[in-house]
Amino acid sequence: MKRNSKKREYWTQQMEKGYRFMQKIMCYPVKENMEKLVDLQQAVKKSGVYVKFSSVARSTVSKPIFRIREGIVDSFLAAAEKMNKNGFLIKVEDAFRTRQMQNPLNRPQKVFDAIMKIILWECNGKIPEPDFIFKRISVLIATIPKIGTHMSGSAIDITILSMKTGKEIDRGEKYLAMNEKTFMNSIFISKKAKKYRHRFNQIMKKNGFYAYPFEFWHYSKGDAFAHYLTKSRKPAIYGPVDMIDDEGNVSPIRNLTEPLFPLDELRKRLYESLKR
Repeated sequence: MKRNSKKREYWTQQMEKGYRFMQKIMCYPVKENMEKLVDLQQAVKKSGVYVKFSSVARSTVSKPIFRIREGIVDSFLAAAEKMNKNGFLIKVEDAFRTRQMQNPLNRPQKVFDAIMKIILWECNGKIPEPDFIFKRISVLIATIPKIGTHMSGSAIDITILSMKTGKEIDRGEKYLAMNEKTFMNSIFISKKAKKYRHRFNQIMKKNGFYAYPFEFWHYSKGDAFAHYLTKSRKPAIYGPVDMIDDEGNVSPIRNLTEPLFPLDELRKRLYESLKR
């Protein structure tokens, strides 16, 4: 009982920190450089580096779009090559997301239900107000364009595999797990998992990709997350964009603080989730 209480307390503490982080990102300046969104699968194929790409749709409205900004492709390939040399393989789970893909209400039912389950657990089974749920979801799945680095084409979600066996390296939890082990520096994972997280973070960091503190699988470069985390005091160069053609040209999103979904719809989905 005490252990569950400690986990709940830790979860709440981290989620509050995550929301404060997002508030900082809301204010962080961006000087968009308009780089194209490049097909990462094609870039990997040409490079000869070994990388896998997930075939699982993370949204009900689209298959994964494995594109990132042109200026960070070489950095990704360098990180992937370093992983290969150390016996590991990056599996890209997710990359660029459109507005529709980013909308939490367009996530698969099981993902939304998992989020609702952990929020209800945090609240000891009491149904929270939609504003509270919106606040929590903002940390786990961006609720507005301004804080959605996948919408900037500057973020990737990754799993790490063994090149020898093809099996996933245990970093303490699975991709998209929603619990006290989700946070990068979780105190509830094993020493071995902590070592792996640190090791992979160092490889990514040396190539300019910085870990989002509240999801151990999320890395980004050149966006508000990365600049804020490194205290660069420089404007981010990648902000939320729409991809306007098959060539990967982009157009900056103007309504950066407009929620990707209405709270009334969130309330409806909440009660649907409770019935399942």
